[in-house]
Amino acid sequence: MPIFGKTKFSTVNYDKTTPTAAMPSMEDSENPQEGFTKCRSCKSPILIEELEANHSICPKCDFHCPLRAMDRINSLMTDFEEIDANMHSINFLGFAGYDKTLKSKQAALDTKDAVICGFGKIKNQKAAIVVMDFKFMGGSLGSVVGEKITRLVEAATEKRLPVILVTASGGARMQEGCVSLMQMAKTSGALARLSNSELPLICLLTNPTYGGVTASFASLGDIILSEPNALIGFAGARVIETTIKAELPENFQTAEFLVDHGLVDRIIHREQLKDELALILDYVSGKCK
Repeated sequence: MPIFGKTKFSTVNYDKTTPTAAMPSMEDSENPQEGFTKCRSCKSPILIEELEANHSICPKCDFHCPLRAMDRINSLMTDFEEIDANMHSINFLGFAGYDKTLKSKQAALDTKDAVICGFGKIKNQKAAIVVMDFKFMGGSLGSVVGEKITRLVEAATEKRLPVILVTASGGARMQEGCVSLMQMAKTSGALARLSNSELPLICLLTNPTYGGVTASFASLGDIILSEPNALIGFAGARVIETTIKAELPENFQTAEFLVDHGLVDRIIHREQLKDELALILDYVSGKCK
């Protein structure tokens, strides 16, 4: 007999042909031959050059399209110096197809893994920065991602610099099993030492931030910021609805919902992000010497 009289398994039926209303399709809709792309929110056609000139923000509906990690860094920082650039994952569990996936992503995206770490300046303020890249296997948290973040945080602690952590991830990397989950504890431990040194951590949560990333370093910031309409959570909305057998609130797991409920401190438009971060760093600079 099932415990508490509940059925052992439950299912939710949904139309797989229709994307979730709150989550714009993450499919790549670009057509480089025509020079146009389609907004993932309002579906309007946009000239790629116009989109890039507008900080990858849809000029029609203001949807913040995902940014590649290096594009994000270039929009925020000068004098950037990357660390551990050549560190890359290996298929230590012999997971079928993982080697091929890694090689294809590395070749297509010209990066070794799903995060870029380094040091630079936002205006005149020095800082360490971590930027995750959702294009690389959904920004998944693997052994190399966790190691690079940990090394950056430890180096920032030694240099007495603030850390800016920009997240974009679907969660843990399943191809690396429990080793992927261990990165949650490792990165959190490094950030605890940063906090004990009275150095600030600023987290910027971008669309989407989910799973083990939300459950660890993304939620540990002294200041937690987000871009508009970013989806942030642990499990997906359909999984939660299946588990609790109840309808979720409107705008559940959006940045706006989380500001109202205290997880996110402030939502900042991408065009104002550099100025806002520089202002925050200016406020905390007395601790970082």
